[in-house]
Amino acid sequence: MSQLPQQPTPAPVPTSADVARLAGVSRATVSYVLNNNTTMRISEATRRRVKEAARDLGYVPHAAARSLRAGRTRTVLLPVGAVPEAPPHQQVVSELQAGLRRLDYTVVQYGSGGLAPDEAARAWAELRPVAVVVPPALSLTPYGRAVLTRSGARAVITLGAQPVDGAHALVMDQREVGACAVRHLLARGCRRIGVVAPADTVMAPSAAPRLEGARRAAERAGAHVEPLPLRYDEDDAAELARHWRRRALDAVFTCNDEYAMLLLRAFQDAGVEVPGEVALVGADDLMLGRLLRPRLTTVRAEIAPAQPLAELIDALVTRPGGPPEHHDLLRARVVPRESG
Repeated sequence: MSQLPQQPTPAPVPTSADVARLAGVSRATVSYVLNNNTTMRISEATRRRVKEAARDLGYVPHAAARSLRAGRTRTVLLPVGAVPEAPPHQQVVSELQAGLRRLDYTVVQYGSGGLAPDEAARAWAELRPVAVVVPPALSLTPYGRAVLTRSGARAVITLGAQPVDGAHALVMDQREVGACAVRHLLARGCRRIGVVAPADTVMAPSAAPRLEGARRAAERAGAHVEPLPLRYDEDDAAELARHWRRRALDAVFTCNDEYAMLLLRAFQDAGVEVPGEVALVGADDLMLGRLLRPRLTTVRAEIAPAQPLAELIDALVTRPGGPPEHHDLLRARVVPRESG
């Protein structure tokens, strides 16, 4: 009979006892150091020795075992959808990941594209996170919030413009981006403003509120607003530019810099002068917009929380049960350049 080839014996998984022996300390000291426990006074030299021993052995703490000892996980779930988020949301996610890791949380991103809202919430709850931060591309219902809370989530937080009953909210109202652009155009004397409405549904989570804010700001000032449906397509932009003068508009705001750059090229090809005949404003302050001629005027959306986001979430986890908290994060400002 043929025999199966002998498999190599796997190397033993290093344990905290191995780290303690190599560092010459107790297992309790290893636990204090590697779990960032600050209740015990441990010298910097000992901390350094423990960390070097763990690195040399390839030892990492067992997250599940630590959760059992603590009675709850240290996992913060960041669900992601199929739709890419606008740059401000990406900035929030990056800041959260770095800050939460420094506070000894395990940060997990979870692909949720294609799941219905309540189905997604049940899938998140299966991982037993201590906190969940739901981005604007995904929907959270009151039922979903309740499922997560019953499964042990001490903080359920929405990230976007629309809070959910019973959930905390990191409010990023994208309407202010559009309103900021239109206020700038009004100050330049523009009164007939086109507002590009992207036909691309992928842009909807950020574009729709930005365009709503632009329309509201113009209407409050008594200015004329004309929606301009536009695909992210050269031929569609060229068609809009060819017939531009018939519309008698003196300015246009697009949902982002990419649409603004597409339209700028179409205007140039059609002989429509920017900013001579039409002032053009985009959003997100992409580097490429600074390299164009004329340079693109844009709106920069910045995250300016009152306290570091990771510390805010840690406080919500540490002291659960209070009323829902809403924290405004978004600040918008125009970066004036040559196009408008």
